[in-house]
Amino acid sequence: GIPGLQSSHLWLAISLSIMYTTALLANTLIVTVIWIDSMLQEPMYCFLCVLAAVDMVMASSVVPKMVSIFSSGDNSITFNACFTQMYFVHAATAVETGLLLAMAFDRYVAICKPLHYKRILTPRVMLGMSVTITIRATVFMTPLSWMVSHLPFCGSNVVLHSYCEHIAVAKLACADPRPSSLYSLIGSSIIVGSDVAFIAASYILILQAVFSLSSKNAQLKALSTCGSHVGVMALYYLPGMASIYVAWLGEDIVPLCTQVLLADLYLIIPPSLNPIIYGLRTKQIRKRTWGLLTHCLFNHSNFGSGIQALEKTRQLQRCPS
Repeated sequence: GIPGLQSSHLWLAISLSIMYTTALLANTLIVTVIWIDSMLQEPMYCFLCVLAAVDMVMASSVVPKMVSIFSSGDNSITFNACFTQMYFVHAATAVETGLLLAMAFDRYVAICKPLHYKRILTPRVMLGMSVTITIRATVFMTPLSWMVSHLPFCGSNVVLHSYCEHIAVAKLACADPRPSSLYSLIGSSIIVGSDVAFIAASYILILQAVFSLSSKNAQLKALSTCGSHVGVMALYYLPGMASIYVAWLGEDIVPLCTQVLLADLYLIIPPSLNPIIYGLRTKQIRKRTWGLLTHCLFNHSNFGSGIQALEKTRQLQRCPS
């Protein structure tokens, strides 16, 4: 669970349940709308669809178990399940940071080089980017999982965390956990640092192109969009990297409950906000989503009216003349 916050576990369970339900419903809606609408097959929407799927995997890897811990006290997990959870959580986070970079690059090409958009972001390029992101996450996580899972565990089996975070698990080993922790620190710093640098460069170029426009409305709209994107990225990157550096460098300075909360935040908040910021704030997706919901409700209403009419006809047929 969260050491030191046991008295707040019930409220945490309720909050997590609401955020998790919101994330599942919103991301499922985004995937469904993009998947069934042939007008939303541009690179931006394809990346958004994959991001929504990764968000659901990342949240589903930890939140159900965390809710079980906070609500019922069921805080045990098998050895194999623990390392499976560890792999999926950290692999999903590595994939997500790559997707955020790909989406920033997509926006850069769309705004700064609109005439070359389809020539640059071809289906082959998109597939190559997706495969590269996946391979990078796999190459990073496989050695880390192997290093931690092959440590000798002969002491305490209590993970001082809400899920099987690799540093918290490695600290339970009877051997020195610093090699795996150092590998994680260096690998995460390289991946996140390079991605953040390229994302920042993309948005700086986007803002330069936008400010060269004469329309104030276009400038304000771009600032609003870029600001919301940067805000979500900050909620994802800052707590995640802070939790890694605090666990490595400042574990005696920052309270353990704060360390755990930092690690929890970047797995829960972005999956809940990404569909709203990247999806429902996009005019085309918002329009298609509203159309889909209206269509489903309208058909359901017609279906119910048809059943009522049929039942009324049958009753009239049974009435004596």
